[in-house]
Amino acid sequence: MARKRVTQLFPWLLPLRRRQRIFCFYLQMRLGRNKYAKVQNAQQLPVEMFEAYSMLYNKETGFDMIYQENKVHNLKVAAAPIDGLLIRPGETFSFYQAIRHADRHTPYKDGLTVVDGRLLTERGGGLCQLSNLLFWLFLHGPLTIVERHGHAKKEFPDPEGDALLGVDATIAEGWKDLKVKNETEATFQISIRFDEERMLGWLRCDRHLDIRYSVANGEVSYVRRKGRLYQEVDVSQERILRETEQKVAAKKLYRNSCEITYPLPESTVVIQEG
Repeated sequence: MARKRVTQLFPWLLPLRRRQRIFCFYLQMRLGRNKYAKVQNAQQLPVEMFEAYSMLYNKETGFDMIYQENKVHNLKVAAAPIDGLLIRPGETFSFYQAIRHADRHTPYKDGLTVVDGRLLTERGGGLCQLSNLLFWLFLHGPLTIVERHGHAKKEFPDPEGDALLGVDATIAEGWKDLKVKNETEATFQISIRFDEERMLGWLRCDRHLDIRYSVANGEVSYVRRKGRLYQEVDVSQERILRETEQKVAAKKLYRNSCEITYPLPESTVVIQEG
């Protein structure tokens, strides 16, 4: 049995612990050597590298749909300081550095989030749908992934989108961030838009690059381990010459493992370990 954290034993300590972690979180960024992307440009860079989307409303959560409406509100608030953001040579993009003051004038609403391993409603919940989309965009360019955390557990299916399995990036202010660094000579730009049903994102660049990037899943498996069900899948990336479509490099990025707590189709093959 996993050992409980102090904040699980004494929940009243969580707000204090959170303030401490957030203070140290941003202090570490301030004292570090990274130069963070902070400049937004309303004019789009000329070259579109990749486009992606995810559906805004998820009806499979088991919670009242008001929390989906609130999530959409939160996503739009957080997306505002990211839309048009430039990641120039030598700069690092940090999800939380970018959205740190996003809710200064328009407050977040209560949305679904995970706290101490439990699915709850909390102010600002649902922002990982934006970090998921951004990570999917970043995998289709030459930006270096500095920090990414997969979800340890999923309590309901993801909303429909064009991303693969295992391509997500959970975030928790003070604990977990999404960071990428631009170690190239090109400038990149993030664009985020919304229509009535979707959140759309683009990774743009100031020049044409010789290489395009393709991301794929390996075989997906479901494993029951110590009474818990896990989805496991490899995520790999190929680099392809645009002019000739010749593959010049391929590598496995990581193996994603996530506990699944919602029912799977009866036809799903589950491997029993042990």
